[in-house]
Amino acid sequence: MRKRPKRLRKGDTIGIIAPASPPNLEQLKRSLSFLEELGLSYRMGKSIENVYGYLAGTDEERLEDLHEMFADPNIAGIICAGGGYGSGRYTDKIDFQLMNECPKIFWGYSDITFLHTAMNLYSDIITFHGPMLASDVGKSSFEELSKKMFLQLFQPMELHYTEAVSPLTQVSSGIARGELTGGNLSLLASGIGTKYEIDTKGKLLLIEDIGEEPYRVDGMLNQLRQAGKLDAAAGFVIGDFLDADPKKRKVSLSLEEVFNHYLGNLGKPAVKGFKIGHCQPHFAVPLGADAQLDADNLSLVILPGVE
Repeated sequence: MRKRPKRLRKGDTIGIIAPASPPNLEQLKRSLSFLEELGLSYRMGKSIENVYGYLAGTDEERLEDLHEMFADPNIAGIICAGGGYGSGRYTDKIDFQLMNECPKIFWGYSDITFLHTAMNLYSDIITFHGPMLASDVGKSSFEELSKKMFLQLFQPMELHYTEAVSPLTQVSSGIARGELTGGNLSLLASGIGTKYEIDTKGKLLLIEDIGEEPYRVDGMLNQLRQAGKLDAAAGFVIGDFLDADPKKRKVSLSLEEVFNHYLGNLGKPAVKGFKIGHCQPHFAVPLGADAQLDADNLSLVILPGVE
């Protein structure tokens, strides 16, 4: 069983880091009142205000922030300010033993998927795929359900996703249990062939993305297929694919046809429509936690991510 990080308590201090691109500082500032509402204090990483091209500081600076936040016993959890690009540039230098010895809440999504996958592989800890401070929390569009998802950090709770949250569609029938893994499809595909290649064996694979046309999603799913990742998985949780309408190609397959082609004939449960990803509301989930996907009754149940 994976290590579950300790739950948060009011008065705890959260570390805020920018592992990839520079965050929108105005939106980050607006998000801080939400942390205060939760009863949390916060400490900014040194690279939060750094700008190094499309990165929030050099690889060394961003890596140092990550290591310092995990090593500091006064930091109870880490929430990413935003994603963008760059998390994969220093993954081979991460001290995974430090994370294994000092497990704590690590929360983010999008480009942060590369870090989630690496930590799940080499630190054996549960991490959290959820909305980030500058990218989501600091925007006026941040919804109430997205706020409530942070409560899973304060109390071990089973998460239940049904059509009460959003309409769901069966792509393939069946019921499967296994660890929930995955995240942003682009980042999962970019890890194939590296030592941070996602392990899907017997697991429920979550996929989501933004701004990727059907032919691009097709290519990434084909890469996972040819790497054996789809055959190995127990089932598929298809999250939000925002802004996926064809633009470059006048004639296109639909995203539904792409999902049906790759996931509809594997004899494994697959359900689409989950509001997980670049969307509002954003249903935050613990990666590495045990879960059950019931494609016949259109439900997903996930065990608690904290202890």
